[in-house]
Amino acid sequence: MDTCHHHHEKGIFGKHTELVFSIICGTALGLGYLFTYIDTIPYWPSLILYVASYFFGGFFTTKEAIGTLSKGGFEIDFLMLVAAIGAAILGEWAEGALLLFLFSLGHALEHFAMNKAKNSIASLADIVPKTALVKLNGVTKEIPIDNLGPGDVILIKPHTKIAADGIIIEGSSSINQAAITGESIPVEKTAVKDSSKEWWKETNIDPQHLVFSGTLNGNNTIEVMVTKKSVDSTLSRLIKLVNEAQTQKSPTQQFTDKFEKYFVPTVLILVVLLHFAFLIIDESFSESFYRAMAVLVAASPCALAISTPSAVLSGIARAAKSGVLIKGGRPLEDLGSLKALAFDKTGTLTEGTPKLTDIIPFEGYTKEELLKITVAVEQSSDHPLAKAIVNDGLKKIDGSDLPKVNSLEAIPGKGIKADLNNENVFIGNVELFENKKELDISTPIKETLINLASDGKTTMLISKGNTFVGILALMDIPRTEAIPTIKQLKSLGIKQIIMISGDHGLVASSIAKKIGLTDAWGELLPEEKVEAIKRLKHKNGKVAMVGDGVNDAPAMAHSTVGIAMGAAGSDVALETADIALMADSLDKLPFAIALSRKTKKIIKQNLFISLGMVAILIPLTITGIATIGPAVLMHEGSTLVVVFNALRLLAYEAKIT
Repeated sequence: MDTCHHHHEKGIFGKHTELVFSIICGTALGLGYLFTYIDTIPYWPSLILYVASYFFGGFFTTKEAIGTLSKGGFEIDFLMLVAAIGAAILGEWAEGALLLFLFSLGHALEHFAMNKAKNSIASLADIVPKTALVKLNGVTKEIPIDNLGPGDVILIKPHTKIAADGIIIEGSSSINQAAITGESIPVEKTAVKDSSKEWWKETNIDPQHLVFSGTLNGNNTIEVMVTKKSVDSTLSRLIKLVNEAQTQKSPTQQFTDKFEKYFVPTVLILVVLLHFAFLIIDESFSESFYRAMAVLVAASPCALAISTPSAVLSGIARAAKSGVLIKGGRPLEDLGSLKALAFDKTGTLTEGTPKLTDIIPFEGYTKEELLKITVAVEQSSDHPLAKAIVNDGLKKIDGSDLPKVNSLEAIPGKGIKADLNNENVFIGNVELFENKKELDISTPIKETLINLASDGKTTMLISKGNTFVGILALMDIPRTEAIPTIKQLKSLGIKQIIMISGDHGLVASSIAKKIGLTDAWGELLPEEKVEAIKRLKHKNGKVAMVGDGVNDAPAMAHSTVGIAMGAAGSDVALETADIALMADSLDKLPFAIALSRKTKKIIKQNLFISLGMVAILIPLTITGIATIGPAVLMHEGSTLVVVFNALRLLAYEAKIT
């Protein structure tokens, strides 16, 4: 039985109707009580005021109770009503009105506090503009964002919010994405080269062209081709997921639900028995009835019912503000108790694209000459390593006077051959040169290649005519934030931080050393990654898998908590993971773990307060030390303490060294 969270409905005084009704109830009760002390006034005006007080105090309570009873449920609201009606039958109108007043006031304040947590999530929805400027045949007109569809082109003026997910086809600007990804520094975005393409059908678009609805444009005007309808935008899906997040119950929530299942019937039996106390001890029926009602109020586990959901909701809302999407109470609680973390390598701990790391010319050549030959040849190749060499190489040399290249020929698995000013140029791995008599790889060259390879680098040997020109080495380098993030995770007490990668073992361990991981497991196929996760789980009890969503989905599904990064652009990552880091960056991970621990702490405090209050009040009411008034006051008081304690999470700032 879900005792105390009710959906809020708007009444005649807008969303504060409940609070207003409660205040009217209290005022009527106070006046009615006052009149009974004035001898010249007859009893009936007081009675009318009490009845009014009953109406305003009992209105929402009755509504809730009828709603639940019709579903076959049995709620604390119903029990409160019974107590109030019982009091009226006994002619104790003031007592009954007080009961309803305190109960309705407590409820109204509790709703007010819970709405605060819900609103901080809903406020995400308000960050998208309601209209957009659409360009059609050179004319711009303003239309509602719901009418936008894939392929429309919208104009985004400087310092205005972006109205839809899309890609930039004209102009470049820096975009503040804090609202979605939690990145505090604006990100530079540029237009794509081909603006006529049907971009909404593409799946792998470079993030530097992508923009999200609700983010803020910088100083320049840009034109954006819409890729998604407004209902499918990253932001809309984020809000939908956060709202669904409350459905995944946390371990504590399951415990309290179970507790209530047995506790509530026990209390009801006790209350019924107490009604008959007048048969055994010397007191009137009305005294027995009162005591029974007081026990009923004291024992209702209202604060208990709300102690976990209020904390979970606040924690999820706080995380969303920093661009971390947590899909429910279970992952939120589990995250804090993790002992092991497994990372995918490519694109998670590393940039995901190879970079040119070493340029080693041999005798008779300069670095510049080596690069010019290589870039000239590799320019026509579409191999990813070739692209990396051209990109990084052109930053170091002037690309306008490169030598002319003829008859390019790829040698699969080995490299590339070309004709440069009538001389043969070969670029590739050692195997490429194995049966070339005139090109003998000397021992010093071999040693250099071996050393580079043991660092996890991919090497290329370059020859021109009958001589070796030099060596280039490439590597997928660690992300800049990887090292500080791993340090923070260790300081949070996470014992095992492991990299699981499909890459070569040497590469994996070399990167792991650089970043400061405890282990690296290389050369794993996706199904072997799943095995690795199962092993870790067996050893540590709980393990999280951090990946970029697509190829890590099976491993994520098997881990206790699956964490995807860069989820702002990828549907798969959002669907698979329990927790999504919206920015393509690791630095929010320690914050999420610290927040989870704080949430758990607050849930524990809340359970202590709510169960403690019930434990104190039951004996006090059974012995008659506390009557119904104080019982309601302490009961509702504890509920509010619990809710406001949970709301502290909304302002949480992590302090991690």
